[in-house]
Amino acid sequence: MVLFDETHWYRFLECVADLIESREVLSMREIPHHPGCNCYEHSVFVAYIAFRLARRWGLDFRTAARCGLLHDLYLYNAREPGTHPGNQCFDHPVAAARNARMLCGELSPKEENIILSHMWPLAKRRPRSREAAVVNLADKFCATLEVSQLWRVMGMRRLVMA
Repeated sequence: MVLFDETHWYRFLECVADLIESREVLSMREIPHHPGCNCYEHSVFVAYIAFRLARRWGLDFRTAARCGLLHDLYLYNAREPGTHPGNQCFDHPVAAARNARMLCGELSPKEENIILSHMWPLAKRRPRSREAAVVNLADKFCATLEVSQLWRVMGMRRLVMA
């Protein structure tokens, strides 16, 4: 599977068009995430990979893309003391689900589980659908490429920030 091609990129953007330019999602550009990566870059990367995997495997690719984009919509700088009550690993999925509900309205049980379970197996919530498993897998894959700086070599950062 070729990771990027224009046809898939534009189909992905169609799935998330109403979210990707929202004030809330764009504000994630100001939130540091993995080394050399902000929360917006990470979330768009996860959303695109989840979209590609779900589409390839015959799953609900629109839901995977949208929840991939919203999975880290926690909207605070976790590196600043006092921004969340406990462990970031456990706190941020709950904050992201709350913010996703505020942005999108009511979430379906599947959508809520996708966002809340994306940190499994580190967090206690388990993926309950194939789309949740895809977002979970995409999150781990993208985080690995980001931390290792391989995503820059692949040109994904340039694409995500376009």
